[in-house]
Amino acid sequence: MRTAARPLRGGTRASTLARWQTARIGELLATRTHVHCEEILVSTEGDRTLDRPLPEIGGKGVFTEALEASLREGTIDFAVHSLKDLPIGQPDDLVVVAVCLRTDPRDVLIAREKWTLARLPRDARVGTSSTRRTAQLLAARPDIVIASLRGNVDTRVRKALDGDYDAIVIAAAGVERLGLGDAISEHLGFDVMLPAPGQGALAVQCRADDRATRDLLESLDDPVARATTTAERTFLEELGGGCAAPVAALGEIGPGGGGTTLRLRWLVATPDGTRVVRVEKERPADQAETLGRQLAHAAVAGGARELLP
Repeated sequence: MRTAARPLRGGTRASTLARWQTARIGELLATRTHVHCEEILVSTEGDRTLDRPLPEIGGKGVFTEALEASLREGTIDFAVHSLKDLPIGQPDDLVVVAVCLRTDPRDVLIAREKWTLARLPRDARVGTSSTRRTAQLLAARPDIVIASLRGNVDTRVRKALDGDYDAIVIAAAGVERLGLGDAISEHLGFDVMLPAPGQGALAVQCRADDRATRDLLESLDDPVARATTTAERTFLEELGGGCAAPVAALGEIGPGGGGTTLRLRWLVATPDGTRVVRVEKERPADQAETLGRQLAHAAVAGGARELLP
């Protein structure tokens, strides 16, 4: 249990982006609560095994299980995750106490020759290990060749600029957070590439029974990021998709009907992109879970589950 005399220990993966994200949370916490944070590096299976696709080594949990184990052991007080990497089903003894700092949820194309998706040459070699990105890329450009791509954000960007691939597709948020925005050839519109649920947002996780830490971290929660990502992740949970499924969802907050409206767009596709189903729906912003469930049920009724691997 934390005492007032020691800093709050934040667990993080060793990647440049993960450390940036944890440091940013620490800065926010210090500004709002005057509590100092200490960085604790935690090695994860996802960082150690870079030569195989995520579904083969255990899915998104390979980036989070070691951090969650450190929370349970009491060696860290909180962990910072990219929300899109956090598995949907959360254990009872841990809690996502804050969802915050959501930035651009789009995916981007990076190509040394500054090609856009439309201008890529026929049979261009495009790097990604995401089934969601693969399906949508092939739906837009069935002539391209998908090549496996793993590694930290800066490593993937360097591979694109060095010409290992004709182009790669990657989340805008990580590229921009690391100051690598000049490498971007194109921000892909949502009509071409819907993001992963939670993309662009950070999740701060701690022990459910650590009331003192929870009280501090709750000040970081962003209601807009919480509502939009709750709708997205509820949709994925109800549908039964995981990191191996070509499923995308995007929640957006805006005015409507005299109040604040939450709009949710979702996409389910076959892995080869030959069949893509898109639907959207709106509800009041305080009904995020209801909206996610309703759209998932509509997707199942429309045959979406048959498209999943």
